[in-house]
Amino acid sequence: MVTRLAELRRRLPALALGSLLWAQVPFPLLAQEPLDGGFSEDVGVGLVLVPVVVRSNEGYLRGLKAEDFRLFVDDKPVPIESFENRSDAPLSTVFLQDLSGSMGSGGKLEASREAVRFFLDQATDLDEFALAIFADGKTSVDVPFTSDLQALRESVAGWEAYGTTALNDAVAWLPEITAGGSHAKRAALLVTDGVDNASNLSPEEARNLVRSAQIPVYVLGLGSGSPYDLAPNGDKLGRFADVLNLLSLYTGGRYFPVEGPNALKEAVVDIVDDLRHQYVLSFSTSGRGKRTSHRLRVEVPRKNVKVLSRQGYTGNLPVALAGKG
Repeated sequence: MVTRLAELRRRLPALALGSLLWAQVPFPLLAQEPLDGGFSEDVGVGLVLVPVVVRSNEGYLRGLKAEDFRLFVDDKPVPIESFENRSDAPLSTVFLQDLSGSMGSGGKLEASREAVRFFLDQATDLDEFALAIFADGKTSVDVPFTSDLQALRESVAGWEAYGTTALNDAVAWLPEITAGGSHAKRAALLVTDGVDNASNLSPEEARNLVRSAQIPVYVLGLGSGSPYDLAPNGDKLGRFADVLNLLSLYTGGRYFPVEGPNALKEAVVDIVDDLRHQYVLSFSTSGRGKRTSHRLRVEVPRKNVKVLSRQGYTGNLPVALAGKG
């Protein structure tokens, strides 16, 4: 019998490719064109999407053009092939909700409901959402991608906390869960207290898998604390907040420690603002050679700006770096 850990490791190429099924469709057609066909790691060209948020001391930088960005793969410049910059562009968002037993105390489950409801209150008619839950070592999609907000609200109302927590294993399924998203602007919102007592995967393995989803992961840490605070024994490593913060950092999202209703609403507002002001850059990979991990960096050569983007991807070299022949 194949263990879940072995299965996830075996599925890594498939998970990475699943998020590329729709990548060959030009951005202007993403909302209208159905997905079809497939993608093989041996032939064809993959499109790597790089969601980016740019802020200054005065707020979000609006109206940037493709030429305002510099994109680097393994510290080498790569041309930007496609560019999405409309603040009114629709979103594809996945809610990944922790329903394990530890979420049943301290009002965390009701806070989770409020977070999703408040997020849905900000939705536009073209936005779409999927809702996945994890508890007792299992992850399931309760509501596939839909614009039917009532179906999402009904699912949220029926949540109950139970069982153990396999947080890392659940996070590793994000590439498969998000593959059905229709829009260029995409994100995942993970709501959890950060407890993990049942995963087969390590946090590092989960982060490497989720990179293939090509989406920023925003995390609401309910009572999980601030990252890099010292644990009681003086150890900075392995704490729940640190794991959650690194997950969001590597994928281009943000981690929000939530300790009360005001902090919860402020965090959701910040996340929605990020997504509405998100730019999406892209470049093609060659489809040749070995699929490996590559570093990503995005720069906006202006003073006093902060650029938030994913830090890597797994796949082939960009066409611009792969050479000819």
